[in-house]
Amino acid sequence: MHIRGEISPPGDKSISHRAFMFGALARGTTTIKSALESLDVKSTREAMQALGADIRRDGDLWLVRGGTLKEPQTVIDAGNSGTTARLLCGILAGIHGVSCITGDASLVRRPMARVIQPLATMGACFMARQDRYLPMAVKGGRLAGLTYRMDVASAQVKSAVLLAGLNAEGATEVIEPLKSRDHTERMLRFFGIELVEDGNRIRIHGGQHLQARPVEVPGDPSSAAFPAVLAAATPGSDLLIKGICLNPTRIAFLDVLKRMGADIEFNNYRETAGETVGDIRVQGTHLTGTTIQGAEIPSLIDELPILAIAAACAEGRTIIRDARELRVKEADRIKAIVNGFAALGADVEELDDGMIIDGPLPLRAGRIQTASDHRIAMSFAVLGKVLSLDIHLDDTACVDISYPGFFKDLAGLAP
Repeated sequence: MHIRGEISPPGDKSISHRAFMFGALARGTTTIKSALESLDVKSTREAMQALGADIRRDGDLWLVRGGTLKEPQTVIDAGNSGTTARLLCGILAGIHGVSCITGDASLVRRPMARVIQPLATMGACFMARQDRYLPMAVKGGRLAGLTYRMDVASAQVKSAVLLAGLNAEGATEVIEPLKSRDHTERMLRFFGIELVEDGNRIRIHGGQHLQARPVEVPGDPSSAAFPAVLAAATPGSDLLIKGICLNPTRIAFLDVLKRMGADIEFNNYRETAGETVGDIRVQGTHLTGTTIQGAEIPSLIDELPILAIAAACAEGRTIIRDARELRVKEADRIKAIVNGFAALGADVEELDDGMIIDGPLPLRAGRIQTASDHRIAMSFAVLGKVLSLDIHLDDTACVDISYPGFFKDLAGLAP
């Protein structure tokens, strides 16, 4: 079997979230094209409407009339979206009044303390379940800038602090231990905000105002990772993945696939909304194991489940370390991956911060408990296609969180 042809994954989830949030904060009307039509982004869109933004559909565009946001009249439901909940905290910290946020059964188990701590230091007040979980009330108002040194690289925490910094007196500085996704910094500049970056330090001065801009959302590299691994792990494949965001903080998974032996090249570069966009060509081969750890982890944390699938198909040992963050995603993804392989008849060593996979794994047909995690579901669906295995997923609806149409696209890549 081999995969040939081309595919255009949906709009980038991270950029779509920020386009609606920044459009709601901006003066004027922001137009958004190719935004991801997923449940997570819908949560962000409805949250900004609850804060007073006028958001409506006009053909293939979303129109966002923003400006002055206000205290919501109802509880904001972030659904399954950690990005919505955490970035929203930074916005709510600067809005006078009291706002309440909740989420679904998964999100209310995900920690919020890393966002609460710096924003509380800036002057916002929080009342959270067990001081760290949703549901949570936020009393916003007058904020003071701070210098915040992060213990763990997190684009969501960094973004929340920078958004709060827009409404703070003086300067707000965030210092990261490692470089995380920088969509917030890029889009803030695109909307007219001045930032100063010095290595892993980002400084923003309060009192600045965003100006509406037209945003065209590029394809999501995290979604592209699934067909990319499918092609890379299938010798003889030649797949073109079109219109993908090539932000360097988002495509480290492609460097891993290259190390494992895949032939990958980039073409048709262009710029949109402060991001580099292009096409990715992936040619399949016999993959070999590798080590994934350290500084590259923050740039591929969401792609580790599908990279574990590549490792299962590769020759030799793959070690994944320094990825403890996987345990506090939509599910404990380390355990979900290890248990998934076990359900298919293979033993994988579980580490506190990762796993060890000795490939190729001897796998058989079986049923996967996805823990309703979209990336777990899609990863094992790809494994079934690579190995022509009958793998049954206990939940397929969860993929709509990030990639509506995934199974249709996957079926369209039949050899």
